[in-house]
Order: sequence, then structure tokens, then C-alpha cells
Amino acid sequence: MKGGKSTKKADAKLAVKKSAPKGKAGKDPNKPKRPASAFFVFMEEFRKTFKEENPGNKSVAAVGKAGGAAWKSMSESDKAPYVAKAEKRKKEYEKTMAAYNKKQTDGTANDVEEEDSDKSKSEVNDEDDEEGSEEDEDDD
Repeated sequence: MKGGKSTKKADAKLAVKKSAPKGKAGKDPNKPKRPASAFFVFMEEFRKTFKEENPGNKSVAAVGKAGGAAWKSMSESDKAPYVAKAEKRKKEYEKTMAAYNKKQTDGTANDVEEEDSDKSKSEVNDEDDEEGSEEDEDDD
């Protein structure tokens, strides 16, 4: 019997759908991703060399720890090429974000205003419903 109950609970948990928090808007899949920092540019290269040197290692944490230690032991002059690549990526990102933001303000300004007005209407209706339910409780 115990096994039957646990599968029902497991099925119920699987059926629950998580929704985004009410205050957050959904992510835009077209929005450009932020560029990697100098450390992550270094790690792209470091991961390849680490895997070649340690083919049996399956631990992501070990790669991260070794990469962090290697980055800390590097001098500023050794880090310079990675910093330069990161700066280049950052400039490209800023250009694409400017274009993205311009496109957003040009194309969707009206859509945002309509969504806000619909939201405010529903909030007013929700408040009216709550007040009505409180009055019903007082009558009992």
C-alpha cells in the first residue's frame, strides 16, 4: 500500500506547473546575451586544455577550481589578451543592445501601453470582488 500512495503523490507533483512570479515579465528570447567577462573568455580556452590533460575527469567543479587557481596565479600581462577579447565582445554587445532597444521602442511602445491599461482594469475588478466578499462575511 505504501508504494501505491507514493506514486500518486509523485504523479501529483509532476502535474504541478510552475508559473513565473507575478511581478516579473517574461524573458524576451530575441534579447542579446551579455558578453563573457575576461575570466570566462579564459575559461573557454582553459577547459579545452584541461580536458586534453585530464581525459578521465568528469567533474565540472574540478575544472572550475583548477581554472580559478590558474587565473589567480596569472599576471596582469598574461590576462591582457583575455581582457582585450572581453572588451571587444562588450563593445559588440553594446551595439547590438542599442539596436535591440531602438527596435523595442519603435515597434512595441503601443503594445506596452495596452497591456498596462488592461492590467489596471483587472486590478480594479479584483479589488471590487475582494470588497464584496468582505461585506458578505460581515452579513453572516
